[in-house]
Amino acid sequence: MELEKSRGHSVQEEMKESWKKKKKQNKHLGGLKTMPFILANEICDRIASVGFHANMITYLTQQLNMPLVEASNTLTNFAGTANFTPLVGALVADSYVGQFWTITVGSFIYALGLVSITISAILPSLRPPPCPTQVNCKEASTWQLWVLYISLLLTSLGTGGIRPCVVTFAANQFDMSKSSVAARRWNFFSWYYFSMGMATLFAFTVIVYIQENVGWGWGLGIPTIAMVVSILAFMVGSPLYKNVKPGGSPFVRLAQVIAAATKKRKEKVPEDPSLLYENKELDAAISTDGRLLHTEQFKWLDKAAVVTDEEARRSNPTNLWKLATVHRVEELKSIIRMLPIWAAGILLVTSTSHQGSFSIQQARTMNRHLSPSFQIPPASMMIFSILAMLTGLVLYERFLVPLARRITGNPSGITCLQRMGIGFVINIFATVAASLVEIKRKAVAAHHNLLDKPTAIIPISVFWLVPQYSIHGIAEVFMNVGHLEFLYDQSPESMRNTAAALYWIAIAVGNYIGTFLVTLVHEYSGKGRNWLPDRNLNKGRLEYYYLLVSGIQVINLIYYAICASLYTYKPLEEVKETSKEEEEVDSAVRASKLSNYGNGVHEVELPRSNETV
Repeated sequence: MELEKSRGHSVQEEMKESWKKKKKQNKHLGGLKTMPFILANEICDRIASVGFHANMITYLTQQLNMPLVEASNTLTNFAGTANFTPLVGALVADSYVGQFWTITVGSFIYALGLVSITISAILPSLRPPPCPTQVNCKEASTWQLWVLYISLLLTSLGTGGIRPCVVTFAANQFDMSKSSVAARRWNFFSWYYFSMGMATLFAFTVIVYIQENVGWGWGLGIPTIAMVVSILAFMVGSPLYKNVKPGGSPFVRLAQVIAAATKKRKEKVPEDPSLLYENKELDAAISTDGRLLHTEQFKWLDKAAVVTDEEARRSNPTNLWKLATVHRVEELKSIIRMLPIWAAGILLVTSTSHQGSFSIQQARTMNRHLSPSFQIPPASMMIFSILAMLTGLVLYERFLVPLARRITGNPSGITCLQRMGIGFVINIFATVAASLVEIKRKAVAAHHNLLDKPTAIIPISVFWLVPQYSIHGIAEVFMNVGHLEFLYDQSPESMRNTAAALYWIAIAVGNYIGTFLVTLVHEYSGKGRNWLPDRNLNKGRLEYYYLLVSGIQVINLIYYAICASLYTYKPLEEVKETSKEEEEVDSAVRASKLSNYGNGVHEVELPRSNETV
């Protein structure tokens, strides 16, 4: 027995020294010095992706002569696919290769997709004949469409490696513990989103202008070059990055907890949660920021951490399909708690999934001249949404957070759930405004007898669209940033890439439901005055569609308010170093408790290397 204790004590000392050495090495990695490389990568990547997708509805309808609804559904479907693939990328990053290589490989695949569609924009044989009148146009052939589909598929696959990892990889370069976040006067997610907004602004102005006025060869070629630059910038900074090692498949761990709880469904959970199984060495790789504390919710899952008499006597390694640690049980509980909040984002995406495409088509029919020789490209109207978002982020961080901090005492001013709720409310006003503007646009068209002329420019300023774009941008300040912060902060540490993938999966599901909704509306809203006509938007009833999605958002807001009021934030212990004596006292107390609880079991080995606060 003494030999076993000595051997166990030696292992603990070795692990403790290894942890201290690793912590010392990590101090020289990460931090602000990595940001020039990561942000250069992210800015170029954002320019590439936004420059590619921002005006793609125009490319499909004007260059490939696709009908509006078919083109919008095509983009939405591939956007949905691109938002599902991050789940695969997150699993690969969390389980096998880590974030760095997942991002790198995903970027290469994305670049291949950009190269292929750029080639199709340059070669006339890969496009149908031009159709400037938009009447009786020859649509793209099957093989021409396949070139488009392959390009979009490659970008969707590449997105799967980039999207779930980039935000968490950048956040991992900093200490994101509660004490460190509270000490900083800036919110990482807000300023990250601000940087991406600046890149998006460039894409919606410069890139879209080139596509509309210079040509699609250069208009798609520049995003391709930007993507290559982003890969190079990311790889140059690799010696400075703080890399988190994969902690094994998170889904396997969740399945193990469910399996263990099911096998022990007849076991009684002890009233004292400290009697549940804990093993800090076993959880070390997945709890470097601290262990999750026991919570009273979903107590049935606690059965997975009940130590039976037979397991207490056994000296061989723990079978995780029969016995799970408290930390692993709480990982599953955290995910279950997050899902209702996550689901609220789906209908929000459904409501806005096609709004961008339809707004571009609205803008194309309106007076876009800033001077006799210069007019705004339709897709560049998105800059008003981005400007509103950038301005809103600065005002939020500089004025609203300090004011709210004094009132609430919360270092962030308001909670991420409150921030998301405000975003839900604001976005309803955006779609209502869009409906009112469409009514005005068609009234002017009718007054000038232009309803039957799909290519005519209606004498109404395109700046009537500014309110709906601006309100949507302000909603992003609250909703999108709050959603990212919620998923990062409330997800288990070892599942942050997977949680980031959930963000994109919500967008994917929302896009698919949006496509289904648009298809239903187009199919059943009548032939004579279809809400969403294929060619002539003036003959449609787009304002009805906007009112429909506004109603959907109201219902979704009520659902979200209920879920948010019932949500419990995860409790987390932050790691600190402790003395050898403290560890021995803590282990002795736990062994004594388990001895009494186990009815004759006198010793249960629960190795521990670090104490927590």
